[in-house]
Amino acid sequence: MNRAAWLRLAAACLTVAATAPAPAQSWPSRPIKLLVPYSPGGLPDTVARVLSLPLQTALGQSVVVENKPGAGGAIAASVIAQSPADGYTLLLTDGPMLAITPLMMQRPAYDAAKDFAAVALVGTAPLFLAANARLRANTLAELVAQAKAEPGVRNYGSSGIGSIHHLSAEAMKAGLGIELTHIPFRGSGNSVPAMVGGDVDLVFASPPSLMGFVKSGQAKLLAINSARRSPLAPEVPTLAETIPGFDFAFTVAVLAKTGTPPDLIDRISAEIGKIVRQPEIIERLHKAGVDPIGAGPQQLAKALRAESARITAAAKLANLQSE
Repeated sequence: MNRAAWLRLAAACLTVAATAPAPAQSWPSRPIKLLVPYSPGGLPDTVARVLSLPLQTALGQSVVVENKPGAGGAIAASVIAQSPADGYTLLLTDGPMLAITPLMMQRPAYDAAKDFAAVALVGTAPLFLAANARLRANTLAELVAQAKAEPGVRNYGSSGIGSIHHLSAEAMKAGLGIELTHIPFRGSGNSVPAMVGGDVDLVFASPPSLMGFVKSGQAKLLAINSARRSPLAPEVPTLAETIPGFDFAFTVAVLAKTGTPPDLIDRISAEIGKIVRQPEIIERLHKAGVDPIGAGPQQLAKALRAESARITAAAKLANLQSE
């Protein structure tokens, strides 16, 4: 081959190299955004900050947590939609954003099944059924007996119409065959103090928002809405022990934009799985109210489908209306 031919071949190789996609081994080569569709301080935000530093160490690039609250998750979803499907913009969210918000809107801003790719199931977040200390019922069985003897007399507070707290209670009512009056509040920051003060009898709420009141004797735990008992209070029975199949602990998940290369998804999922199984991370997640799992995309997709089905059924019981 003469010199001119060699030069043409070299130029062609350089052109191919310049236009070919970067190999997976080169990812990540710049900081990664971990979006949270809620304000700072909530459970997804806490989990994102627990994971960000160890994930940064594992990937060798900065992992920046960005809060994009508002519009039922639509603002965060729009950021994902406008970003390339390259693994550099991820979403850490909960099951209610994916399943409840679309039910509440006539024209949802996103379709969770089409717009997001499952990456990692971080864990599940159970809610305890807590009662005011002055309520005569000290067990779930006693509550059921009293509620059946006096239908509609007892009430429960929720974090708002359509919240997972509301839907857990409506599913519980149907499963136990009891009547409770619903009193909605604006978030657990209002419903839990109302329960402690005796303005409402019962609430479903996360462990961090309840445990201080339980320790001080101002509230008592009657049940938990997950399929398994919580290590935070293993003596508290699950509602599933009375209502077969009951499980309204919500998922905490990491998602990417649909179209993100599978090898990148597998890499991120594997690293998160390792992190979530570290003893110190397990302890921090438990304190945040999360039961760690650390499963991959297939398990997450399956969990989200099952959660969506349960939430849709509960929404019908609650007669939710889209706005």
